[in-house]
Amino acid sequence: MLSQQAIAVIKSTVPVLEIHGTAITKRFYERLFQSHPELLNLFNHANQKQGRQQAALANAVYAAAVNIEKLEAILPVVKGIAHKHRSLGVKPEHYPIVGEHLLGAIKDVLGDAATDTILGAWAEAYGIIADVFISVEAEMYREAERQPGGWKGYRPFKVARKVRESDVITSFYLEPADIEAIAAFEPGQYIGVKLEIPGDEYTHIRQYSLSGSPGEAYYRISVKREDGAEDHPDGRVSTYLHEHVQEGSLIPVSAPAGDFKLDLADARPVVLISGGVGLTPMVSMLRTLAEEQPERGVTFIHAAQHGDRHAFRNEVEGIVSERPNFSAHWIYTEPTERDRAAGAYHKEGYIDLPWLKQVAASKDAGFYFCGPQPFMQTVNRALKEWGVAAGDIHFEFFGPAGVLD
Repeated sequence: MLSQQAIAVIKSTVPVLEIHGTAITKRFYERLFQSHPELLNLFNHANQKQGRQQAALANAVYAAAVNIEKLEAILPVVKGIAHKHRSLGVKPEHYPIVGEHLLGAIKDVLGDAATDTILGAWAEAYGIIADVFISVEAEMYREAERQPGGWKGYRPFKVARKVRESDVITSFYLEPADIEAIAAFEPGQYIGVKLEIPGDEYTHIRQYSLSGSPGEAYYRISVKREDGAEDHPDGRVSTYLHEHVQEGSLIPVSAPAGDFKLDLADARPVVLISGGVGLTPMVSMLRTLAEEQPERGVTFIHAAQHGDRHAFRNEVEGIVSERPNFSAHWIYTEPTERDRAAGAYHKEGYIDLPWLKQVAASKDAGFYFCGPQPFMQTVNRALKEWGVAAGDIHFEFFGPAGVLD
């Protein structure tokens, strides 16, 4: 239990964190990696370079300070982060290291303003928050290992098939190298993929949404090639997967994780909205709905640049065509002349609320969306403007959590 004195001190630092939060987390990662470079094996280096990880951590620290009297309010955030930690392989022994350098970063950035009282209060709070993470993650590790087909850490999978889905997206069908059973997953979840790229000092770990159906003897991930390895998130890894990982290659994989899940207990209509490679978890959700709840009303909306970059079109249309309660709608931001001639899309430009109301019909539904952050911000604003209940709005960030409001 956090002392009342510590609570009061931390609440007094909220305005400071609002101003200096990102500077503190930037300094934190500098200190962390200087002292423990081996931890670069766990972190996405590109997200570090772009500042996405620093911003996400700053938001999490700020949320903890704001809710310090009722930390249960941030438990959903804790669980989301814990899923990623379990997938990456974060262990209890990492938390004291993080605490040391987080407090050091606060002192470095704030200087004399970071008094012993302030540092002591944050040390007390960090200890409690770290214990929560360790406890939640310990249970997740146990579940991942003990579930049917589960395993500990990383398990080698063989690329059984490699399928080009569009100009920029390729699917990898992964089968366990030991030919044993694999863990089930819930549509919307992801797996961790570990790569050692020749010439790179550190291991690369990426988390990719599963785009296939639960219950298969394989996992399917669908990866967008991101060019510009030095300045684009995942460019280094996605390019390596596209160019060098072939059928027969072995890849270490962590068990499925993630709290972005389709609610199959909800019988109401569901609207799946995606932009770009954000359609991967949506395809998994669509396939599951088709197999388990074909009577449910389903609206599938996908935005792509044009037809050549539109993955899974035939797969989605095949599913929808066999189910009268399902519909699919395409938005192209830059349709080609061939797209126009073929009438290959339903809307040109960008998603907006008037059009969404036409195709979704009712706001009394479960809404799930994923895609680039600006796309997600647009969708989130539209749903809120429409009056969709907060509990019916579900989304997933690829990479560190961003801000939608």
